[in-house]
Amino acid sequence: MSLAIAGMGWVTPLGNGVDPVWDRLLHGDEASVTAISEQFGDRSYSAFRVPESSLTGSTHPRLRRASVISRFAAAAGLEALEAAGLKADSQNARRIALIFAISNGGVVYTKRFYRDVVEMGAQSASPLLFPETVFNAPASHLAAILGVTGTTYTLVGDGAVGLLAIKMAEDVMTDESLDYCLIVGTEEVDWLLCDAYRRWRLLRSAPPIEPFSKQKRGMILSEGAGAILLARLSRSGAAEAEDGPITIEHAHPGGCYGKRGAADEILMQMLRDLSQTEIDIVISSANGTFIDQAEQRALEHVIPDAIVYTAKPALGESVGASGLWQVILGAQALRYGELPPVLHADPNISLRLSLSRMPLAEARKAIVLSSGVNQQVAGLRLAIH
Repeated sequence: MSLAIAGMGWVTPLGNGVDPVWDRLLHGDEASVTAISEQFGDRSYSAFRVPESSLTGSTHPRLRRASVISRFAAAAGLEALEAAGLKADSQNARRIALIFAISNGGVVYTKRFYRDVVEMGAQSASPLLFPETVFNAPASHLAAILGVTGTTYTLVGDGAVGLLAIKMAEDVMTDESLDYCLIVGTEEVDWLLCDAYRRWRLLRSAPPIEPFSKQKRGMILSEGAGAILLARLSRSGAAEAEDGPITIEHAHPGGCYGKRGAADEILMQMLRDLSQTEIDIVISSANGTFIDQAEQRALEHVIPDAIVYTAKPALGESVGASGLWQVILGAQALRYGELPPVLHADPNISLRLSLSRMPLAEARKAIVLSSGVNQQVAGLRLAIH
């Protein structure tokens, strides 16, 4: 079953709104870095954070005490519905499924809750904080705002979780009582999260992120949200108002690797399955870690002629949100027939990178590769009709 992208929403360190963020990427802009420190830590970390101005419209009473991760998710999800011209009233809400892609959850609220327990005892821990520590808190908030009382899932994973959520959406949409599925991936950044990735030797101390570098210096974490509203082709709404709908032609389940070397084999098989037709663009998940070389080897072996783009040097590694950000990038590239420049890449790399703003007016197919650092790999193929 082919599903069309009816609407998209985007909250990033470069601002919010699909077209405004896309325009900044086309002009080669890069997010500003913020230093994050901790009272009880001896290190500070660099991160790309969402500007406060990007959330000025998130004024729903439900979000007054909600964590920032829930506010990101609500802003992106509501933008996707608005882009599709879909109003979530009492009748429509019953026909919308909701799937959330989460990786690290509400890190800030979790830390605050348990710090109060450790410092002052269990009786001092605020009950207002605890609901935001659970992984499905953002889904709960957005479902309440939209009035969705039916199918709602929260999928937990690594950087590949967004694409796995889209694969789940295909199964969910076999239910004829549903017209739409809203998929939201969201992430927040905190000192504790940065410290964990440093201990795993995946984080670099300061920008830039250097994609496909042999040095593997690491990534910079970022935050935000991405949302994709999927509909059956007959109900794709806003997608049909453009030159043609952008569809999820093939969502691949990918696989899990126990050792880093095994990621190559999974990636190559997945690319073979997704490239049964001619592929014009690949949206890579290269972020400065070991996954860059795994994706590079697979691409060179299977589809060496495709143009490759990664936005993580500009936007950072958003983990739970990253897969849906990549789908938005692929959809925008097909819709507008061009790619932004890949920042901070070695011009001598063997892949066909879009090292400068590149027109691709004839591009019809794109593959999105999502390789998580915690052993998950997934992919999908987009097409414009």
